[in-house]
Amino acid sequence: MTVYYACKYAPLELIAGFGADCAALDPLAESFSCAERHAHPNLCGYAKAVLEQVEQSRVRALVLTNCCDAMRRVYDVLEASGGLDFLYFLPLPHQTGPAARARLARDLGRLAQALQAYSGRAFDPALAARAFVRRSRRPGPHITLLGAHGGSVLYHTVQQAFSLPVVDATCSGNRRVELPGNHLPDTLAAFLPVYAGALLDQPPCMRMEAALPGRRALVDRETAGVVYHTVQFCDYYATGFAVPGTEAETIPMLKIETDCTRQTYTSGGGQLSTRLGAFAESIGAQPRQESADAVTAPGARYAAGIDSGSTSTDAVILDRSGRIVAYSIVPTGAGAKAGARQALEEALTRAGLTEADLGARVYTGYGRDFIGGEGGAAVTEITCHARGAHHLDPEVRTVVDIGGQDSKVIRLDAEGAVQNFVMNDKCAAGTGRFLEMMARTLQMPLSEMSTLGLAWKKDVTISSMCTVFAESEVVSLVAQSTAPADIIHGLNKSVAGRTAALAKRVNGTPKYMMTGGVAKNQGLVKELEKSLGAPVEVSEYSQLCGALGAALFALDALNRTPDPAGEK
Repeated sequence: MTVYYACKYAPLELIAGFGADCAALDPLAESFSCAERHAHPNLCGYAKAVLEQVEQSRVRALVLTNCCDAMRRVYDVLEASGGLDFLYFLPLPHQTGPAARARLARDLGRLAQALQAYSGRAFDPALAARAFVRRSRRPGPHITLLGAHGGSVLYHTVQQAFSLPVVDATCSGNRRVELPGNHLPDTLAAFLPVYAGALLDQPPCMRMEAALPGRRALVDRETAGVVYHTVQFCDYYATGFAVPGTEAETIPMLKIETDCTRQTYTSGGGQLSTRLGAFAESIGAQPRQESADAVTAPGARYAAGIDSGSTSTDAVILDRSGRIVAYSIVPTGAGAKAGARQALEEALTRAGLTEADLGARVYTGYGRDFIGGEGGAAVTEITCHARGAHHLDPEVRTVVDIGGQDSKVIRLDAEGAVQNFVMNDKCAAGTGRFLEMMARTLQMPLSEMSTLGLAWKKDVTISSMCTVFAESEVVSLVAQSTAPADIIHGLNKSVAGRTAALAKRVNGTPKYMMTGGVAKNQGLVKELEKSLGAPVEVSEYSQLCGALGAALFALDALNRTPDPAGEK
């Protein structure tokens, strides 16, 4: 007999006392087709994923708690379906005082009666005692995964991004129910009040009143960084991002969000991988790559960086002094490897070099993991844009990169290291892809769109936050004979406003530099300067900034090897 549960406050030891095994739900849905047949579509992704797992895994017995309203809705749906042999909803108090403990003990007594009827067995204190798990010590320096339930896939995804061990301290990963005293009471009536207190004495989840002070215990002085996970639209944990104890100790934090679908780790995995990888690089906890310092041609005197983006692939070749000897920009096309190969070959041709002249290379961009096997290291574009911008102008403190499928704002320290960053990856709005779509709608090339927006006369506002709806607004404006320059100005304002909002989230300060291909859009740069209230620098190498940063990392590796010509 196996009883499933979803919450750390589920009374596993009590359930074990009736001879049942306990198993945690680990929901990760391929789709929400089942859940949306039976429940309201606005139910959160986690609740939908629970419904999907219960049906697809043929769960027969389940204990739920009212950790949030969504779980109450899950219970209502499952109760109406009548498909489970045992389904119980355990109400939890929001406080931990004497009255709350007494109430929980009474509710646990009702659950015990239901378990006895279901199992046909009486409560056995010895079985309950064996179910208590002794608390383990944390493994020295580590990464703490905080926030809402993420499940095993999220945990392994985070662990792969760091060289340090990851401690799962999410709401379902930090269960710490201590065995009260040296032995348990030998009757159920005596056990329940003691056990209710043990359940409530855990580090509190965000649904508990006064939760934040009690959550200090989840982060200690050996925490090298915090990855804070929220489920999309989860109000409880969205407000808990600023965890007391981390800011005071200046522990670096990264916020990530998933929707409990496998697409988060597949189609959306590029953004998640980039966030985790950049955070690991910024705190010096990235896994060591065997190829990171590989010199593919010992004695060679040039280094290459290749930035494989969603729209274009850029390559930069440096000599040992750090001088750019050649570069190329080509369309990425249908494959990252083909784009990287074409970009590198064009740059080599322009420099009059062959691959034998390259001593080291580094790949960045979303295609970096697909082309890293070509004989080089992979570094995230966050770190590479920071390195490239600092190289171009050491006074830059905030980098704005509007890429093909996301926007990034990166805050730098005086040495050019990443202090903080934020990405907009929820949709295409505010990205280079957004501008490409609008250019097609207006039936003009991007190059024309870049300058025409400067000639606006009437202030037009594009209000929609969605790319599709924004396109509909543009179509309507065209139908109203609105001047193209005015429409483009409205689009530039919209993108600039979204980007400036990202800059505020990382406390961006001047000097600002814009990198990436969208930096060529003069109208957008001007609107961004208005939104930021400060000048925005654009370099002649802005589009190449990611590839330049990658080449500089490759040059670091190259310069650690002897130069046969005796030059540096």
